[in-house]
Amino acid sequence: MSFHSIRWRIAFWFALFYIIAMAGLGVFLANQVRVNKLQDLENQLTTEAQMLVKVLEPVDFTEANIPTLDEAAHTWGQTLNARVTLIAPDGTVLGESDEDRAGMDNHLTRPEVIEVLETGSGSSLRLSNTTGLDTLYIAVPITRAGQMTGIVRVGLPLSEVEAIVNSFSQMIVLSTVITSIFAILLAFYLAERTTRPLRQLTEDTRRITQGEINVHPTSTTTDEVGELARAVNQMAQKLQEQIQDIETERGKLGAILRQMTSAVIMVDPQGRVRLLNAVAETMFGVEEAENLGKSLVEVLRHHQLVELWQTCKASKESQALALELPGKRLFIQAIASPLDGLLAGHVLLVFQDLTRVRRLETVRQDFISNISHELRTPLASLKALTETLIDGALEDPPAARRFLTRIETEVDSLTQIVQELLELSRIESGRVPIQFQKFDPRKLVIGACERLRLQAERAELTIKTEYPPDLPAVMADPPRMEQVLINLIHNAIKFTPKGGLITLHARPHYNARTGNNEVIFEVRDTGVGIATDDLPRIFERFYKADRSRSGGGTGLGLAIARHLVEAHKGRIWAESTERKGSTFYFSLLAAEEGEGTQKPKK
Repeated sequence: MSFHSIRWRIAFWFALFYIIAMAGLGVFLANQVRVNKLQDLENQLTTEAQMLVKVLEPVDFTEANIPTLDEAAHTWGQTLNARVTLIAPDGTVLGESDEDRAGMDNHLTRPEVIEVLETGSGSSLRLSNTTGLDTLYIAVPITRAGQMTGIVRVGLPLSEVEAIVNSFSQMIVLSTVITSIFAILLAFYLAERTTRPLRQLTEDTRRITQGEINVHPTSTTTDEVGELARAVNQMAQKLQEQIQDIETERGKLGAILRQMTSAVIMVDPQGRVRLLNAVAETMFGVEEAENLGKSLVEVLRHHQLVELWQTCKASKESQALALELPGKRLFIQAIASPLDGLLAGHVLLVFQDLTRVRRLETVRQDFISNISHELRTPLASLKALTETLIDGALEDPPAARRFLTRIETEVDSLTQIVQELLELSRIESGRVPIQFQKFDPRKLVIGACERLRLQAERAELTIKTEYPPDLPAVMADPPRMEQVLINLIHNAIKFTPKGGLITLHARPHYNARTGNNEVIFEVRDTGVGIATDDLPRIFERFYKADRSRSGGGTGLGLAIARHLVEAHKGRIWAESTERKGSTFYFSLLAAEEGEGTQKPKK
């Protein structure tokens, strides 16, 4: 049984109301019976007490007459089938029909006795201190010449009244159960018959919502349900016409979106994506079928674009933003425009790919800024050295030789900057051909280690290699990847103090996100480490985490390494703890299984 069904709700509430009403009526009737029975019992006991007053009025209620009064109490108790107690005005019990009078305490504090003394008559329904039973007491005074001489109290346990009330209550409960069963069955029958047309209409409507627009709900009744069925039928016909119009307009819109060169995403007021074209799928690496209805945060995963949508939604004005998509190396211009009319609250996001234009502008600006910064120091040194030579150092051959040696060093530094700039420019522009081939990654580790072992020994460092014997082959350009590894090792040598250790490690890895088998290369050192704030920027061109300890260099080595790894569809990243060392990682795709690998040369 589902309480969400209207028929069950009708039957349930009808049955519940009936049961509550019958239960309430039963409680009311049982209470009335009890009240009436108590009233009758009270009248009866009052009459009996008044009769005893007339009989006992001549008798003195004194302790001298206790045997007479006690005998009279026993006699009348048996005659009336009730408890009779004869009490002196001071509360002393002079006669008792049911209990031992001698063991009873003073009754002056009994409620009915107190009421007699105050008003002239008394009654009380309470638990008897003597018998331990609920008892109704009626007390009546005996007067002689206007003077109270004694009190007659008649009591009767309520067991008889309770038995009558319980019997009546049981009869009411039985009647309620029987009539409730018939009422519940009747309620279910009426609810079923009333809601059957509604269920049929609901089923027809559900089929319409599922796309069966040719369904035509009908009803033979002329009541409200019949009117509703005819209204739904008209709605279905109108809906069929509107769907056809919408399909036509949707086809036109789809044709326009397919021909657009810009990415388009439409977001509803709740922040869920309702439309995106093929260009948007390619630009953001998503699929329309899997992302429609998802939040913009889930689809784009870029806080600046989400903030652009939020700003446009809040201000109801068009907003524009230019930014680079991380990982894709795309520069885009995002324009957010609020929609009105039937799409009020929706925001249309248009993304234009300005990668080529922005990249050219960025290269130009970065080149001017970075090269001017990097050239300032060697040019300033050259200027100072030449001025010193001109000012007379040429006359001192040893000094002149020393200055010329410094000039040669600065010229070498300038030459290195130019060479690395040209190399990075060729890599970024794609002019460096990548010759993919299958080779053993152990050769790469061993070769790079041997090339820089002498340099490491001069710096009083230990360099070693670690790799498993079953390391899979990789697909890459060996000279280019050796260049990456050498750049990382050279970087480790520069930032590791004397006596330190540099470890080259290679291991297989399964990338669960991409589903590819990879080989992860690690260059681990025990050097000075990298600050947490600097770690995200170390792969930028010309960036030096700590220029005071950089030990020279152009700041282009890690940038070149990053571009070469990304050209191989790999990843490069770093982990570091200050004063404890750094570890640089990069990955290469493993070759297909079943192909042999070359053994490294010892």
